Amino acid sequence: MNPLLIPLWREERARFHLWGLQAGLAPLLLGCCLDVNRLVLCGVSASSLAPQLSAEVLLGGRPGDLGSHEGAHVHGTGPPWEHGEEDAPGAASESHIQAPRLTLVLSLATLIAAFGSSFQYGYNVAAVNSPAELMKEFYNQTYYERNNNYINEFSLTLLWSVSVSMFPFGGFLGSLMVGPLVNKFGRKGTLLFNNIFSIVPAILMGCSEVARSFEMIIVSRLLVGICAGLSSNVVPMYLGELAPKNLRGALGVVPQLFITVGILVAQIFGLRSLLANKEGWPILLGLTGIPAALQLLLLPFFPESPRYLLIQKKDEVAAKNALKKLRGWGDVGSEMEEIRQEDEAEKAAGFISVLKLFSMRSLRWQVISIIILMGGQQLSGVNAIYYYADQIYLSAGVKHHDVQYVTVGTGAVNVLMTVCAVFVVELLGRRVLLLLGFSVCFAACCVLTAALALQDTISWMPYVSIACVICYVVGHALGPSPIPALLITEIFLQSSRPAAFMVGGSVHWLSNFAVGLIFPFIQVGLGPYSFIIFAVICLLTTVYIFLVVPETKGKTFMEINQIFTKMNKVSEVHPEKKELKDFPISASGL
Repeated sequence: MNPLLIPLWREERARFHLWGLQAGLAPLLLGCCLDVNRLVLCGVSASSLAPQLSAEVLLGGRPGDLGSHEGAHVHGTGPPWEHGEEDAPGAASESHIQAPRLTLVLSLATLIAAFGSSFQYGYNVAAVNSPAELMKEFYNQTYYERNNNYINEFSLTLLWSVSVSMFPFGGFLGSLMVGPLVNKFGRKGTLLFNNIFSIVPAILMGCSEVARSFEMIIVSRLLVGICAGLSSNVVPMYLGELAPKNLRGALGVVPQLFITVGILVAQIFGLRSLLANKEGWPILLGLTGIPAALQLLLLPFFPESPRYLLIQKKDEVAAKNALKKLRGWGDVGSEMEEIRQEDEAEKAAGFISVLKLFSMRSLRWQVISIIILMGGQQLSGVNAIYYYADQIYLSAGVKHHDVQYVTVGTGAVNVLMTVCAVFVVELLGRRVLLLLGFSVCFAACCVLTAALALQDTISWMPYVSIACVICYVVGHALGPSPIPALLITEIFLQSSRPAAFMVGGSVHWLSNFAVGLIFPFIQVGLGPYSFIIFAVICLLTTVYIFLVVPETKGKTFMEINQIFTKMNKVSEVHPEKKELKDFPISASGL
């Protein structure tokens, strides 16, 4: 041991040991004292650990629970600083010990919200792909039974296109409903209400063949689109407001993880040997109601967003109780204070509509950023890659019957890389994942263009095309898919967040709709060179992120807002609130 630390070590050991004797815990604490030198060398004194250890040993609790057990200690048995001495542990070490963790309640709330809502989005994206020919045959046969003649080819294609496009159009409508619903019903309440748009269409689609009505499928696709439009915005908002800042990134990626899981499950159930057959396709479409039913049963037992309860409902008791359940201990004062500071900062702004969002100078770069990120997410070619994938696999020599299994493998890669994003987002940060993801997508699009152009002249080029598809899926799953929705939660405060999600969701679904509508024509006109357009969009988005988008990892909402305050060249959080111009960037809070 360093000689300079010996007196400190002895003092800390003596204080710790004597306090343990007073509490009647000498045998246990003598063993703990053996490691005091290690704690001192690490910069954490035994005196700063003592109260937390006392609570854990005496009360069967965990470190940090001391404040929630009133009257647990008899006067004279506690550590010296409980009796007014001046060596109270520093705030830094205490906050380090009480760093929020992933509790059971927070974990289950995350899983139920994501499985019951985000999973359905992914499932309904892919559920109609495998049985497409069977469903067209059903459309044609039903029309014949009504009119004694079959639909002509153009009308059948148009009818199928309407069925498919109803989903993104419904998503757009759902995005427009986000603001009014989350302000009226809350985040959790909106998710529960949203299950109507899943259970009803699930029943309609499951019964469509028996009822001999393809109109039921078209209406149902619109309704599940509304469900997806709401869930794709409300779930990230809900989880972002439940999570402490050190877990916000990881939990914010979970909705995208369940979207990819939903896609994969739909691809597996859509195998011809399972449900993509004449008898099974209505069941395949109707299964989307099961996650919604489970969420409807389980989510009511979990807390509403504490920020919604305190800032919008003005119910401090309910907000505090919700935080206690989510964090697993009673000392939530610092986090409550951070929410109050946000509430104070927001009072001048009041309710912020979409029109007001665009007119506020203090939100200028936030709005531009979400439009570019959400647009770049969809216009970067992810849907086109999946559309082109089957043709690429066939050109590489994969048999037509086996393409479905390769597609499932691609879906599995997507899930695996999104799982990686959950674990690395708090390590590498949001900005790095966005830059890495869009850069990989840019490179994959460039090489894929060359590979498709040369695949008829060079024998091994189709294999390069397959590698490009996989690389693109990996890059998109790391950053462009999961991060933009997370950033909307982080870069906007409570009053502007619903309107921001309405804008971001609308851009997302309109871009999705545009790519699905326009890409077939681009493919006919440009052929393999169509991916150059997507490469340019990926490059421009990468440049914008590098120049403008800041890192938000480990920062409170107020600290992030202060970064954009400087970028927007305004002196306050909201220009109307003059007294907030000196609000400290290092505001305490979790």
